[in-house]
Amino acid sequence: MTTKNERVAQLQSTATEMSRSVSLFGATNILVGIMIGSGVFYIGSYVFARTGNSEGLAILSWVIGGMVTLLSGICYGELGAMFPRAGGSYVYLREAYGRPLAFANVISGFLIGSPGSIAAVALAFVMRLQTFIAVDEMTGKLIAVAAIILFTALHYFGIRGGSRFNNALTVIKVIPIVLILAAGLLFGTTNPNFSAGGTLADGSSPNGIQLFSMIAFAVVATQWAYEGWANLNTVSEEIKDPKRNIPLAIIFSIVGVTVLYTLFNLAIYRVLPYNEVLANVNAGNVYLGSDASGRIFGNIGLTLVSVTMVLSMLGSLNAMIMVFPRAYYAMARDGIFFKQVAHLDPKTKVPSVSLILSSVVSIILVFLRNLDQLTNLVVFSGLLINALVFASLFVFRVKYPDIERPYKVWGYPVIPALAILINLALAVNTFIADWQTAIISTTILLAAIGVYYLIPAFRAKEA
Repeated sequence: MTTKNERVAQLQSTATEMSRSVSLFGATNILVGIMIGSGVFYIGSYVFARTGNSEGLAILSWVIGGMVTLLSGICYGELGAMFPRAGGSYVYLREAYGRPLAFANVISGFLIGSPGSIAAVALAFVMRLQTFIAVDEMTGKLIAVAAIILFTALHYFGIRGGSRFNNALTVIKVIPIVLILAAGLLFGTTNPNFSAGGTLADGSSPNGIQLFSMIAFAVVATQWAYEGWANLNTVSEEIKDPKRNIPLAIIFSIVGVTVLYTLFNLAIYRVLPYNEVLANVNAGNVYLGSDASGRIFGNIGLTLVSVTMVLSMLGSLNAMIMVFPRAYYAMARDGIFFKQVAHLDPKTKVPSVSLILSSVVSIILVFLRNLDQLTNLVVFSGLLINALVFASLFVFRVKYPDIERPYKVWGYPVIPALAILINLALAVNTFIADWQTAIISTTILLAAIGVYYLIPAFRAKEA
């Protein structure tokens, strides 16, 4: 039985059996690589539709979505610098609330969150690949599976090579996106209408409560595009100087991606007239960026944006496959998951069994769910868990008042409280708008807590 002081020293130690090979640049690119995937190209259509076809409210929703993400990110910055251990949210929930909830979080992530994200991006990659080759549904799923296997194999041989590949892929995919948005902003001739307040399905104007609900539901949609900002903490034990680099990488990546997303969607509105945007969205043509790029650069632009989409999705897929398995590894190392999952390859220092297990579950989800179902499941479960993680900041200020905090949340306690309230409000709004998905996510989380208490071996190993 370890004492409280020994426990704190263990949590704050930067000593690890893993390889600290990821620099600040690499850490920032991990998050950018995950966040800039498929969402930047098609989520804008859903945001536009959910705001009652209002360009002004759509842009506002992207900004609010970025601010919500930044509030969340700086909370994770304090936690990551304070506890630079592999596992991320699993570690924070375990220390704040105990093993049952931490176990449920990882099991929920294991079943829907992490592999759900991997499967969703792999399927979105295939959808974009169909620009170049025509494939049927089953062939497309097999291609998605092949991509998952390929990147799993890459990371099996060490994080250094995977991180370098991620850095290169991130830079390559960001350049065309910046080129498209710059050209759209500079040469677009359409003036977006920012005065419209959106309309309801019956064509009437929304009242104050309805307007708030519309914006909130649109912000939830943006969260899929921002999804991934919390995953750097999962690889804390593989980042150089984590107490400094984790907060900096989180802030740099979220601010940069927020600016990129907002300007990208503004550029689309500068190029495509409102009626054309509306017609495309109503017709189900969600890839507005393709039309805007084609309008600016012609056929070359269409090819450019298609190639960029493919690279973005591959980059996001690569980064997620790199970081997600570390949470399962951390739980297995605690003795509350299959002990084989805690295995580190003696040569590469990679959690190889966890990596393979993650890919297997992702492949199963590729065959079981479609893209829209996967994205809704992932976002709702993330909102619930994030609210609990943010609340852990208050728990730790009481439980460990004198612990070293290399980085502290700005504006404490207001910022963490706002982050909690916003995530809970978005979760409630999502429950109202899509209750079936919300019930599935909540049921899995509660069932996982029940499973923990049904297995005596887990409780026997509690410290």
